[in-house]
Amino acid sequence: MNVVSNRLRATQRCRAAVIAVAVVVAAAAAWFWYSRGEALKPRGAGAVAVVSAAVAAADVPVRLSANASVTAVESVDVRAQIAATVKAVHIKEGQSVRRGDRLFSLDVRTEDANLGEAEAQVAKSRGDLANAERNLQRQHELFKQKFISQTALDTVQNQVDSLRAQLAADMAAAESSRVARGFGDIVAPIAGRTGAVAVFPGSLVQPNGPPLVGITRIDPINVSFTLPERELSALQAAFATGPVIVTAHFDSPGQPALEGRLSFIDNSVDSASGTIRVKARFANPDGRLWPGMFVKVSLSPRTLGGALTVPAQAVQTGPEQKFLYAIGEDGKVKAVPVRVLLVQDGTALVEGAGVIAGMRVVLEGAQNLRPDSEVKEGGKETGNEPGQAKQKKDRS
Repeated sequence: MNVVSNRLRATQRCRAAVIAVAVVVAAAAAWFWYSRGEALKPRGAGAVAVVSAAVAAADVPVRLSANASVTAVESVDVRAQIAATVKAVHIKEGQSVRRGDRLFSLDVRTEDANLGEAEAQVAKSRGDLANAERNLQRQHELFKQKFISQTALDTVQNQVDSLRAQLAADMAAAESSRVARGFGDIVAPIAGRTGAVAVFPGSLVQPNGPPLVGITRIDPINVSFTLPERELSALQAAFATGPVIVTAHFDSPGQPALEGRLSFIDNSVDSASGTIRVKARFANPDGRLWPGMFVKVSLSPRTLGGALTVPAQAVQTGPEQKFLYAIGEDGKVKAVPVRVLLVQDGTALVEGAGVIAGMRVVLEGAQNLRPDSEVKEGGKETGNEPGQAKQKKDRS
């Protein structure tokens, strides 16, 4: 009996322990679900405090940005046209020159001698021709009097024609020597800035040798960059109707931007990158732009008229699409699907079936919302014109 009683009491104690454990587990589960439910509820008593903004309609210039490189409008390598030694160098490295300024003088004594010889040969040929023409005139008189035959007259005429051809050849040779003599003074073919001078007085230069100096035109100057091919139509339309302003921005702080004009659109699209090459021309009197340097450029070839805009942070990203939390007259929000056309300067251009100008959307506090959540507008952004967000950030 004692054994049976002991077993009964042990069984009762086990049942009591199991019941106690079950109660504890149930209490923990209840606490877990209660805490989770409280976390999912909107914060505060009832409505969720949010900051809202209104959807605005505005004409928005579409600004394109690109990395660009500075290139010279003109660049020339100056070379010698004859083989000679340098007699004098008239420029310094890095000097600004005008078109026609003398750069180098060469020793042209050989060319002077060749020119003198050619001119003397011209004089001899001219004298021979004059004598032959006088002889031809006499032969004509004799032929009229029938003292000579037609064959004899033709022989004299042929001699005159040959001497005329010889004189023309000698005159061409003299002109060639005169041109070669003119190459003794090397002048600047363009206006610009000189580079490193590679020769000195006494240096031997040849037509197939290295350049004597390079000249690069600095003012005006070109800035080359590429744009996506989808912008080609708008770019061509803007270029055809008037000047397209291009702004160059410098990385160095404190340097103001420069404004130029679009000057060139390439005649083909790069099929590998899907871009079109364009150039803009800038006035550069102070030399702030230099060939080979890199800058950032921006331009606005087109304007979206009556575009619907909201601050970019108002656009929410859902599992399938982007949306806005629109605030209804009853103070509850609903998700309105949108398509973002463009984001620039902190402003998003959107379109969607349920988006209209003046509609208020949630700007801050959307992380605490679900569709049909009740909200309380604790602050309002009264406007969102393009660039306003950037200006607000700059003021802060």
